[in-house]
Amino acid sequence: MDTRDAIARARELGLDLVEIAPQAKPPVCKIIDYGKFLYEEKKKKQEAKKKQTTVTVKEIKFRPATDDHDYSYRAKRAHEWLEEGDKVRATIAFRGREMSHRELGRDILDRLAEELAEVAEIEVAPKMEGYQMFTIFSPKKKKQ
Repeated sequence: MDTRDAIARARELGLDLVEIAPQAKPPVCKIIDYGKFLYEEKKKKQEAKKKQTTVTVKEIKFRPATDDHDYSYRAKRAHEWLEEGDKVRATIAFRGREMSHRELGRDILDRLAEELAEVAEIEVAPKMEGYQMFTIFSPKKKKQ
């Protein structure tokens, strides 16, 4: 339909000519109430926003000489965060001569991975970054 004819028809009906798909060849337009159209678009955006989930990355820090009680507390917190749907970054900070015993840090991360295996999968394998070794756990997908 010609643009002028469409505008004239919309005025006859007391409605507006609204461009729905400007990218299409030729562009797609509808004769509708523009205020109602805006309201419905706003509602659609709100519904889409409700269904969105934001994933945050929580961090737990260890040292090669972290005590068992401290370790178990941090592992418990990581377990809780993963159940809530957050990612967990486990970091081990080395200082001075501890750098020559990286296997201690690797052991802590491996132990943590075993304990969190039921609720998490390893997203980033343990690796060194400067004086820190880290790994990232992401929550397992729940079957519905």
